[in-house]
Amino acid sequence: MTALYDRIGRGYADFRRPDPRIEKAIWCALGDAKSVINVGAGAGSYEPTDRHVVAVEPSLTMIAQRPPDSASAIQATADSLPFGNDSFDAAMAILSVHHWRDRAKGLQELRRVARDRVVVLTCDPEARGFWLTDYFPELFEIDRRIFPSIRDFERELGSVTVQTVPVPHDCTDGFLGSCWRRPDAYLDERVRGAMSTFSKLSETETGLAQLSGDLESGNWQRKYGALLKETELDIGYRLLIAGA
Repeated sequence: MTALYDRIGRGYADFRRPDPRIEKAIWCALGDAKSVINVGAGAGSYEPTDRHVVAVEPSLTMIAQRPPDSASAIQATADSLPFGNDSFDAAMAILSVHHWRDRAKGLQELRRVARDRVVVLTCDPEARGFWLTDYFPELFEIDRRIFPSIRDFERELGSVTVQTVPVPHDCTDGFLGSCWRRPDAYLDERVRGAMSTFSKLSETETGLAQLSGDLESGNWQRKYGALLKETELDIGYRLLIAGA
């Protein structure tokens, strides 16, 4: 993960701005935790500002993009957290578990250092996603390969509460599904550069050409135009809460 984000993470602070609606759901899930460890913290998105936070991030490129007033960050990996048992009230991991070298060990580490609860934002690999996979079918297979299933989380964290996180049509956080109602955004190399899954595709030119052609011809609008009336969409993002 370190090498990946040292390579693709340079534009994250510009395109991965926390969405306030998703932020509210995450902060509510943290409950009354006074101390939080954020694992795979990146540039600091979704870290609560009203409690003590320690960030853990393996990539120096990502750490360098953290705002000056953000929580202190430690360079470390999820599978070997440099903290004792029950060091924090809560642990959080936001769209990062699928990048961890040893996901099972990383989840065990979250449970070990959290006294109360573990909060994880992830994508359910069993969800079909949305129209983007029609242009890049490999995305669907990649998601099924890299994202742990809900059962995987339960195996390492115990019983979990699962909350659906619908993606707003004007989502400010540029993760893969954020532009479901803004198809032209996927044609922007800078936007795709902040979506780590795109870096895993073996080939993108065919899908980009097809998408561009469909937008120009009106074919995309004919197939998916009904989505333009939706204000939010469930495309598989899930908030998991363990130990609450």
